[in-house]
Amino acid sequence: MGFLSHSVSVSALAGAMLLAAPAVAQQAAPGDSDAATQRAAAIASEPVETPAATGEVVVTGSRIQRPNVASAAPITSVTAQDIRAQAPLNVEEVLNRLPQVAPDSQQNYQDSDGRQRIKLRSLGFERTLVLIDGKRLGTQNGQDTGIIPPSLLERVDVLTGGASSVYGSDAVAGVVNFILRPSFDGIRLDANYSFYNHQNKGTTAGDAARGAGITPLRGLTNDGGRSDLTLTAGKKLFDDKLSLMGFVNYRQANFVPYNARSTSACEVQQPVADGPLSCTTTTYAPGGYVRPAVTGGPEYINNPDGTRSFVPFGQSNAAFDRRGYPLQRDMERVNAGGFATLTLAPEAELYGSAIWFKDTSYNRYPTRVLNSGTYGSAPYQVNCDNPFLSGSQAAALCGAATGTSALAPIDVGYRFDNLPYTLDEYVNRGIRATAGVRGKVGTAWTYDVGGVFARNQQDVAFGDIPDVTRVNNSLNVVNVNGTPTCASVVNGTDPNCIPFDAFSAGNDGSVMSYLLAGNRARTRGVGTLWDVTANMTGDLGDYGVTSPFANDGVAIALGAEYRKDSYRSTANGAYRALYSGTDFDASQDVWESNIEVQAPLVQEKPFAHLLQANGGYRVSKYSSSPDTFSTWKLEGLWAPVRDLTLRASFNKAQRAPTVIEIRQATNIGFSRQGGARGDFCAPTRNTDGSLGAPVASLDVCRATGLSDALYGSPTLLCPDNSCTIRSGGFNADPETAYTQTYGFVARPRFVPGLTFSVDYYRIKIDNSLGYNDDNYYLDGCLRSGGDPFFCSGIVRDASGTLYAAAGSNPTSGFIRAGTTNYYRSIARGLDFQAQYTLDAGGAGRFDWGFTGSLTTFAGGQDSPIQPERNCAGYYGNGCGQLIPKWSHGLRTTWTSVDKAFNASLNWRHVGSLTNANNSGDAAIGGTPDREQATYYRIGAQDYFDLALTFNVTQQVALRLIANNLLDRVAPFVPNSYNISLARNNTIPQRYDPLGRQIVVGATVNF
Repeated sequence: MGFLSHSVSVSALAGAMLLAAPAVAQQAAPGDSDAATQRAAAIASEPVETPAATGEVVVTGSRIQRPNVASAAPITSVTAQDIRAQAPLNVEEVLNRLPQVAPDSQQNYQDSDGRQRIKLRSLGFERTLVLIDGKRLGTQNGQDTGIIPPSLLERVDVLTGGASSVYGSDAVAGVVNFILRPSFDGIRLDANYSFYNHQNKGTTAGDAARGAGITPLRGLTNDGGRSDLTLTAGKKLFDDKLSLMGFVNYRQANFVPYNARSTSACEVQQPVADGPLSCTTTTYAPGGYVRPAVTGGPEYINNPDGTRSFVPFGQSNAAFDRRGYPLQRDMERVNAGGFATLTLAPEAELYGSAIWFKDTSYNRYPTRVLNSGTYGSAPYQVNCDNPFLSGSQAAALCGAATGTSALAPIDVGYRFDNLPYTLDEYVNRGIRATAGVRGKVGTAWTYDVGGVFARNQQDVAFGDIPDVTRVNNSLNVVNVNGTPTCASVVNGTDPNCIPFDAFSAGNDGSVMSYLLAGNRARTRGVGTLWDVTANMTGDLGDYGVTSPFANDGVAIALGAEYRKDSYRSTANGAYRALYSGTDFDASQDVWESNIEVQAPLVQEKPFAHLLQANGGYRVSKYSSSPDTFSTWKLEGLWAPVRDLTLRASFNKAQRAPTVIEIRQATNIGFSRQGGARGDFCAPTRNTDGSLGAPVASLDVCRATGLSDALYGSPTLLCPDNSCTIRSGGFNADPETAYTQTYGFVARPRFVPGLTFSVDYYRIKIDNSLGYNDDNYYLDGCLRSGGDPFFCSGIVRDASGTLYAAAGSNPTSGFIRAGTTNYYRSIARGLDFQAQYTLDAGGAGRFDWGFTGSLTTFAGGQDSPIQPERNCAGYYGNGCGQLIPKWSHGLRTTWTSVDKAFNASLNWRHVGSLTNANNSGDAAIGGTPDREQATYYRIGAQDYFDLALTFNVTQQVALRLIANNLLDRVAPFVPNSYNISLARNNTIPQRYDPLGRQIVVGATVNF
């Protein structure tokens, strides 16, 4: 049991256990027959899978420990029964089904680092505090919820809205509390095996692939096997005074490539609005890509017919089928841990726990010779008398120097599909340990003093890539007695060089044994948390501090906390050579104290079954900030009758920047993006090479500090259209959030077994912390017509230019980017929850659980003079939250009379999304000139999941589950990488990219 939560009896919490029942979770009273019935409904269907009752369970939402507590803030609970019905491999899969959580899918997109982090209300993981049994999971920057085995979960509580006054900084968007099975006596085995069973059909993406010469897969496929095995053992000794429990968990998932689904046979783009669809092309073509390194030079592919000739690079010969890329990453994870409690007396109970995990996953890439731009701006060099070059090829690359030993600048890319894939390896490991003592002091007080140590480490080993010097050596080839030989072998500078025939299709890739550097780029990040807390709660009613109109006294909680948050980042020389940067070690100390009060004012009176006021206050001091800041909450509950409770909550939450955000904000670095960032006040380049008018108006350019005389001057042109970008050099101050919730909970006596709630939430974050790239300032300045908020990020030097040498650490001549405070983030909407139990006598029992969310606002305001950006229901144009206006889940469970069988059907509904271009809202780019007629809307999606449970004996339960029962195909989204950072033509965080999943599971008690 966690000391950041309060404990109540099992009967008091019975209502919480009916699927997702937040309202009941806080309102069921001891001895309440309805609550007891609901508790029975939740566990009766699977009696062998119910942990032994310990007499108390953890509730999220307050530090005050007292029974019959009512929550003034909405809490969603997902129970063990609901979790088992999903058979998730990761806890993120459990949370993805909750409308309050911005879904994530670390297993289903290419650029994932494997870590699972939670984002409530799409406000970022830094603003969501994650707990295990009421204690912090770990440091915000390094934590990974992959440490939590789903099979060990008793339930998950989600409290949305500001909770900083109770739980501390970071709880701006809310709290997710993972409640683990508290104790166990015996041996238990939980096992699940799943795979995907999908019917590949004709799709829009498949049509585009066929047009590019790629044949999409058709017919039924079974793949993506996943295993989850947990062995738990526990024992109670010395008249149950000592409780010991340990577990070992193994989880594994098989690789599924993009081309295993017709929906992702290639990455589909629509380069021009309403234009034709096409597959993404790649310069890593199996036939070999070659380009003379001159501005605007032609691009070639080696002729696939085997002749040494070039053909134009294009869709037909360079479409990227991404066969080696993961639709599901291969992953392996091992967890182990133990829990112990020792009751010495009612006044003192010792407790401790430790969980360890190691997770390994991979990103796959075809083995290839990389383009020269990977290593910098210098092109490769080829000698013009290279024996691998035919006359026509040499003429195309060398011109008048053909046949001479002159070196010509070129770019080359080559993919070798016959070689094993190159793997980026991600290893996440961590340990989390807790220890403390808790107990009673007299009859009125309880205390809990303890701490958490958590350490998370991520090691990344990027796939081995060719050494740039060796590539150049292998391209400088001469004829020695009819044998192509590296010039470096002839002159003795590199006797191991192997010639690279980059100018014919079908190269067998043997040259890679020489080209690979053998020195993989590696990084390591280590996040560490030390957290010590002391908490005391008391019932002042024992001292007569009770309202004359109430039965219960005033309750109080006092707390103090010290945290040390650290993060260390290191990298080897190979990484620094490619990506620059420096190692760093950052930390900050936090001191906090808090008080919380619950004051029942009126109880069991006419027109006031309950009238209660709650309050909380916390003072925080961060070593990274000279100032102390405070957070608070005010809450009220009024139940005019027992059937109806009205509730309201007001919170001020404040979050100091994490150590990573401080590093990102203050550390200064310079870069240029080749050909990607020009000065919008410089003249444009016409196709004929002439110069045209600037993109920006004179007024906008004035707002950036440019003199009228320099407007449109060629001197403003950045070399290679690459202006200097400076990241960092900002302040990072605490952000402040104000959260309001208003709602009601109804349990009408005339409909026994029914509970429902509706809550309105409103979150406004001022001085919001976040990362903004250089385009944020450029585009904002341009679109706003010269708003100083944006235009101040364009810092010109004395001559008006935006390029400067990084080595001089310039103070001007750049575009800013990085982490800093900007203006405001906003979230508003309504949450709906309901549960109903119907005892049908001889027909068995029916249970319904419903959770829905209507998002009315998701976005923010970029500056005081800019309009609010509401992205609810939209995507694109910076609307990255991908939040539909409406989504819900409805689970219906039928249990047989003898409790030997149950069937549970879950309906997941995801509302529609529209491209922001078609929103009609100019604040998010919805202007008439940008509207699209094709592929601008993703329709509402409905998924159905069926779970069947067979209690074979009192010791054995079997499960058969079909998630996405109807094999619903994910909606088609061209340009998906720009929207979801995924290249599989959909939004895998929001929709199922793999199809129907079949699960076979069992639980055995020994």
